[in-house]
Amino acid sequence: MAAFERTEQREPCTDYSATKQPMFGDLHVHTSYSFDSYVSSQRNDPEAAYRYARGEVITLPDADGEQSVKAQIQRPLDFTAVTDHAEFLGPINLCTENASSLAYWFPACIATRSEFFFVQLLAANYWVSLGVTDTSNHKQQSFVCSLGDCAAAHRATWTRIQEAAEQHYDRSSDCSFTTFVGYEYTDAPDFANLHRNVIFRNERVTDTAISTYDTGSMNYPELWRRLRHECTDGHAGCDVMSIPHNPNLSRGLMFPDPSNEQEARDRLFFEPLVELVQHKAASECRFDRLLGRGVATEDELCDFEQVQADNLSMLGTVFGEVRAEEAGAVSIDDFGRRNMVRNTLKDGLALQRTSGINPFKLGFIGSTDTHSATPGGAEEDNYLGHLGRRDAGYRNVQDHFFDNPGGLAVVWAEENSRDSIFEGMRNRETYATSGTRPVVRFFAAQSYPDDLCTAPEMIESAYATGVPMGGEMTAPPASPTFLVSAAKDTGAPGHPGIDLQRIQIIKGWLDAQGQTHEQVFDVAGGPNEAGVDPSSCAPVGRGHSELCSVWRDPTYDAGQAAFYYARVLENPSCRWSTRHCQAAGVNPFSAECADQAAARTAEFQDQGAIGDVFGQCCLDPAKQAFYSPTLQERAWTSPIWINPEAS
Repeated sequence: MAAFERTEQREPCTDYSATKQPMFGDLHVHTSYSFDSYVSSQRNDPEAAYRYARGEVITLPDADGEQSVKAQIQRPLDFTAVTDHAEFLGPINLCTENASSLAYWFPACIATRSEFFFVQLLAANYWVSLGVTDTSNHKQQSFVCSLGDCAAAHRATWTRIQEAAEQHYDRSSDCSFTTFVGYEYTDAPDFANLHRNVIFRNERVTDTAISTYDTGSMNYPELWRRLRHECTDGHAGCDVMSIPHNPNLSRGLMFPDPSNEQEARDRLFFEPLVELVQHKAASECRFDRLLGRGVATEDELCDFEQVQADNLSMLGTVFGEVRAEEAGAVSIDDFGRRNMVRNTLKDGLALQRTSGINPFKLGFIGSTDTHSATPGGAEEDNYLGHLGRRDAGYRNVQDHFFDNPGGLAVVWAEENSRDSIFEGMRNRETYATSGTRPVVRFFAAQSYPDDLCTAPEMIESAYATGVPMGGEMTAPPASPTFLVSAAKDTGAPGHPGIDLQRIQIIKGWLDAQGQTHEQVFDVAGGPNEAGVDPSSCAPVGRGHSELCSVWRDPTYDAGQAAFYYARVLENPSCRWSTRHCQAAGVNPFSAECADQAAARTAEFQDQGAIGDVFGQCCLDPAKQAFYSPTLQERAWTSPIWINPEAS
């Protein structure tokens, strides 16, 4: 196991482990430098976001836009990247920084700074329609750029992003916290999400944050070309990756077949990871409980944190009513196959047979996509929303009921430093969680001993003869041996972790006829009778504090290309929305829920709320394709690919 390459000047970490440690972080964070954060009365900048990630208290807006909500994560993160939208770094700077400039008083800028909710919605629509959902290759700049120097303002903000990352990066031997310089490349033609988070390895970065104004819409291969020209090939010591996020909302456009070999190789190099879960739903797979079938899957656990739509218009709910036509429910038959990452992985196996390259070797991470500068704020019992005032307080259950707190990115790294964590990401030795912090290992080898789970040197042995999550190996004659282990989230003071229920291994493969398949295997633990107390959400029943298995595939065929990844399920717990509803005196488990919701809604309307506030608390899960008042938090490891020798 080779040590990682060191590319920066810093002290070595005192806490170093050759067999690696799990680093918990968030690689998708927006602050007041993002237009859609600022127009939601959110005033915390990157420095505040890093303070929050380190465990400090910050202040957020309430539903009325008043800066009155105290926010604090229950446990600090190990690493964070602020990823503000590249497209409007300059204009938002001009709109918000200097009241003596003419640009500051441009009408759209005045609307952006407004504290009136309806005006804020108009301002958000202005910026979205101008530079995010535009499908042209020559996007229209805001007129504010005629009143001020947008290019200079962009560079000034980009510099401040770098300075905040440097200020909060612990370069001492304590290695208490790591930051990454990054930004979001935000392309959403007709609201199809093609966004990517661009993450740099160290302080050597491109001169500007390359945006869709530089590449045109639906042209992320040009982003890769420019990153290669301006970073990896053109700037000594510069390294970078781009991470696609929430492909569930991409209308099936996130992962097209590469148009040529260079595009396939660029995707492999620049996109080793995909964001599998964030606050706008999960993208592993999709299953409709009412229909009893899914999008190329029969896996019933694929109903987890799904939304009805397949595009970013799903955020268009105001005062409890969907205001965007595109936000309507999309049927299982019309839902894009490659919106779901598992299907993309399967299709990658088929592409390798025809082209010789599998462009979809994607490791997994989770993140929040917070627009409230709250990295890692994915705790169900401590969720304050991720969209500033738009989902603060009662607005969360009213307008963003089907959103969720998001997830975490976990990287196995020798130490908490940029080089070590970035190399773990590059090698895909990562896993995603839905917000909790279980510790999960996954390895494959030609042969492991059956008693490896109890061996004192289990991890050393696993590395010595096998490959970890994210790796690949040539197919052995008989089934590889897989080692998977999980330890429950230990929790935070006053917030105990939930027991584990089971570990599953998901297999995808390509048969001799070129058809893809999948199968789910329970390999440790299993279904149990655990649940929640409907009056308090306290856990009921027991699970496991640790699970481990040495497993071989009973269906293995050495001639079939395949991938395997582990999914770890916790016992049931209450969803964030259930906790919010109960805190308001509306219990989703109660037969009196509708009456409770009506009474509380009337009280909130007397205080100025518009529309039905708490009605969704009482949705009947038996009539919902995806919603339940409880959920099973989970983790997903990056896959391990098994390649037939002939390929």
